Amino acid sequence: MCTVAMSSLFYFFRESLTGFSRNLSTTLGSIITIFLSLLIIGLFCIVGVVVNNVVASVEEQVSITCYVADEASDADIKTVENYITGLDGVESVSFTTKDEAMENFTKSMSSNTDIVGQLDGENPLPASINVDLNEAQEVSSIAEQIAANETFKKICDEPSDPASSLQYGQKTVDKLFSLTNSIRYIGIGLIVLLVVIAFIFISNSVRLAILARKREIEIMRLVGASNGFIRGPFLMEGALHAIIGAGFAIAALEVIHRVALPRISETLPWLPIDVAASTFILVYLLLIVAGLVIGLLGSSFSMRRYLKV
Repeated sequence: MCTVAMSSLFYFFRESLTGFSRNLSTTLGSIITIFLSLLIIGLFCIVGVVVNNVVASVEEQVSITCYVADEASDADIKTVENYITGLDGVESVSFTTKDEAMENFTKSMSSNTDIVGQLDGENPLPASINVDLNEAQEVSSIAEQIAANETFKKICDEPSDPASSLQYGQKTVDKLFSLTNSIRYIGIGLIVLLVVIAFIFISNSVRLAILARKREIEIMRLVGASNGFIRGPFLMEGALHAIIGAGFAIAALEVIHRVALPRISETLPWLPIDVAASTFILVYLLLIVAGLVIGLLGSSFSMRRYLKV
């Protein structure tokens, strides 16, 4: 039984290779389209991981800075600090005096001392209450609660508009999410288009193979060949298209993994673009499965239309 199965598989493989040579241009078009489709799928998987890392890194740095007026009393500042500490989603609260703010600014401008010198010894920077969060998604809600606090309204450096006395990075995160969503939708549309094109190429390739072997198929029917035996070479041909296309896509992604990503990481050391090797392995397995699904479905569709067995 095993010998018969192996013999059948060898026959399917040999006949599928014959189909390659008979319809070389269509076969190449099918393989290239599958390659491009799977490469884009793989790239978006990897880019998705990198973007998630970047977003997580940005979220970790999201905090709220609450600027207070110079004349604010220590008691009122302490009252606001206690209020903020009690809010859900707040991890820690600290206070930065005017002098500390100026010291931090001077350190940050160490490479451009002219800016500090133009202040002529004055300190225009306000004191601030600094709020670190557990969840970056809660930043807007927490900021609204702080701005609505009566004591903060009294001590903030913009009493007419307390919300303007708050500075936080939610807008940066929102823009990042908006950009990634746009990229994701464009990528999905492009992937769908290429998958459809690959499907059509495979269907055409198998259709031509069926037409080229029409007389042979009729003879096989007359001698009692099973439907599975007749269909086998065409399914194998679609599967081979997919496997070859997936192989090229995996090879291209591996070059990106071993060459491009390390260079980008060296150029932009602050950008968290490290992707685990296990992630690439999962993506490669996904591409092989996706390729086989495309190849087998394309072959099945063509056989259903043109191979009446």
